[in-house]
Amino acid sequence: MQAGAAYTGRVTATPRSTTHASPRRAERQPPWLAPALALAVLAWPATGHGADPSAAPAAASAAAMPLPAAQAPGPAASPASVSGTGQRIYADMQPRLLQVRTLLKTQDSQSSVGSAFLVTPEGHLITNYHVVSSYALAPQRHRLVYATVDGQQGALDLLAIDVVHDLALLKPADPAPLRGRGAVPFRPADAEPERGARIFSLGNPLDVGFAVTEGAYNGLAERHYLPTLFFGGSLSAGMSGGPALDSQGRLVGVNVAARREGEQVSFLVPGALAQALLARGRNAKPITQPVHAEIERQLLAHQDGLVARFVGQPWRAAGHPRYRIPVPQENFSRCWGSGAPAGARGVVFERSDCTMDSAVFIDERLRTGAISVRHETYDGSRIGALRFQQRYAASFDNEHMGGPDGHRVAAQCTERTVAAGGGLPMRAVVCLQAYKKLPALVDLTVLTTSLDGETTGVQGRLDALGLSLDSARLLTRHYLEGFGWTPAAPKTGSR
Repeated sequence: MQAGAAYTGRVTATPRSTTHASPRRAERQPPWLAPALALAVLAWPATGHGADPSAAPAAASAAAMPLPAAQAPGPAASPASVSGTGQRIYADMQPRLLQVRTLLKTQDSQSSVGSAFLVTPEGHLITNYHVVSSYALAPQRHRLVYATVDGQQGALDLLAIDVVHDLALLKPADPAPLRGRGAVPFRPADAEPERGARIFSLGNPLDVGFAVTEGAYNGLAERHYLPTLFFGGSLSAGMSGGPALDSQGRLVGVNVAARREGEQVSFLVPGALAQALLARGRNAKPITQPVHAEIERQLLAHQDGLVARFVGQPWRAAGHPRYRIPVPQENFSRCWGSGAPAGARGVVFERSDCTMDSAVFIDERLRTGAISVRHETYDGSRIGALRFQQRYAASFDNEHMGGPDGHRVAAQCTERTVAAGGGLPMRAVVCLQAYKKLPALVDLTVLTTSLDGETTGVQGRLDALGLSLDSARLLTRHYLEGFGWTPAAPKTGSR
């Protein structure tokens, strides 16, 4: 791998676009974008779009129109369709609920709004990092304010962030108006709710008023690298950062995201992570400078653990009769397959996309900290070697790398012919894309295509976001060693 080498082949550096399940796509993108388009974090953003913590901005239909600037939250909303327990919890917790607004300093307009809750008698608040990300990244341009159910308002200071788990700790500049309201208690770590237990999420959905949503506790979401609780209830934009409580009013988790293509599928950050952030930042001084250095530090620690776990597990078998193909374990990713319909003429094509559901939100246009793996197999025995090789080469050459954007420079690529695992000859293109304000991190893309078959072949792509250079080298080697021939496959020629 040569980080600075320029690639002169036909793989182009352009913005990523829509994925198409076809062996001859005009444009292709890393597969981690597609499954996450319907996953929206729940802050109310300035652009009128929900944000996607996994990969790319996602439309939030309820947020299609901007809200009037800094309007008061209004009277407490009367919870509908909730049990008597929910009504009691809502009444008890009203004094401890707040709305958090990020305002432009030069005008009284909000760039985002979310929810928060008191966790100490001194006025410390927990919310999501994505609710206050605009301030955290550019405090010279923004300011933070809170509004309570009963109409109190005041300025807020940001004390600490946990960008990986999407949490932030704040405190009012003047704690006096919030004293005497109490605090949301943390649930003991050894007292996990039973699956199916009723829990109650509170917040200010769509900036229409504070409310409670009742749903079911379903434990940790499966196949998530980052610990994420599955809440069987509805969360809406504006509820980000609000508390989800058990029947005794103790914190189970913090509202963070919802799947927009499904119903009653929402997610919470475990309460223990909020408690840890409070312990770490309780006595911190207010943050007044951009937090890029702290974000970089946290992301480096995150990618160390992620890469170590990823390379420490064996590849799964793809089941191909000729090639050994690296397919990741599904303990924190999901693999989806597609291919040519039965009886299709021409090239027989099959594809697998393995993507992570967990990624790290930096701002509305940048997600990082995830790995995806894709492979495509081709059988062109029906069309002959010459036509197959033309189509096979075109399919590899139309891959697109990341172009320069507000966060990253253009990808730099280098090409090699390598002997992958077992000596399988492959063409490999390795691309690195550096971050402008997180200089210790890069995005990695590895493209591969086998060179051994006249009418058969396998192509692969690995994308890993937010890595150190050492981790990028380690992942590249691990990926290339995952390819090879199956034990019974001929080592030369076409099958």
